[in-house]
Amino acid sequence: MHNIDTEKVSLKIADGTQMNAYVARPSDGLKHPGLLVLQEAYGVNAHIRDVTERFAHEGYVSIAPELYHRTAPGFEGKYDDIQSAMPHMKAMTETGLIEDLRAAYDWLTNSSHVAPEKIASIGFCMGGRASFLACATLPLRASISFYGGNIAPALLPRVADLHAPIMFFWGGLDKHIGEEQIRAVVDTCKRAGKTYVNVEISNADHGFFCDARPSYNPEAATLSWNLVATYLQLHLDATDERTRLR
Repeated sequence: MHNIDTEKVSLKIADGTQMNAYVARPSDGLKHPGLLVLQEAYGVNAHIRDVTERFAHEGYVSIAPELYHRTAPGFEGKYDDIQSAMPHMKAMTETGLIEDLRAAYDWLTNSSHVAPEKIASIGFCMGGRASFLACATLPLRASISFYGGNIAPALLPRVADLHAPIMFFWGGLDKHIGEEQIRAVVDTCKRAGKTYVNVEISNADHGFFCDARPSYNPEAATLSWNLVATYLQLHLDATDERTRLR
C-alpha cells in the first residue's frame, strides 16, 4: 500500500476549452502505470475521487477528468437526483468526449510519474461507455467498463477499432441495460475477434460497485475489484512491488 499525493490539474482541450481533473498518485517519485478513471453521471464526486485514490494506493497514477466541464465545471450530483445530471449528459458529444479522453491520456503520457507505455482506462455507468470509447480511440493497454449503457447500438461500429483487451461488468438485475444490449456488445466483439472478458453478476443491480448508492452490493463490488486488480496486473505487466495490485 502506497502513500499518495493528490492534486487538481487543468487540461487544455482541442476545442479551446479547459477541463479540470482530479489526480491521485503514489508519492514515492517512481514511475507507475497510468489509469483513466471515468465518472458516472454524477460527476467527479466523492465516490469517484475515492476510487481514484484507491488505485493510487495500489500503485497507479490515476486521473479522473471532469467530463461536464463545458456545461457544469465542478459538478457533483446526488445519487437520488439524476434529473440534475441529465442536461449535462445530453449536452455531451462523441467528438467532445474523445477530445477530453485524449487530453487526459496525454497528461498521463507526459507525466514524469507515469510509465507511458502502461496506460489503461476504467469507467462506471456513463464512464463505462466512455472507457469503451477510450479503448477504441487511444493506444491503451487495457480497458474496463462497468455497466456502460448505450454502447449498443450507437458505438458498435467502434468495436473494430478497439486497441486493447476489454473487460465488461454487468448487473443481472440492471433494468437500465437490457440483455439485448449486452448480447449485442459481446457478440460484436466476438465476431470482430477482439479480446474481451464478460462478467455478469446475476444478483447485482446497476451501480453495484458504488458504496454511496442504494444498489451497492458489497460481495459483487469485492469480486469485481479483485478481478480488476488481476486484469490490470496482467495487461500492464505490473510484476514488481511498485506496481502490483494486492
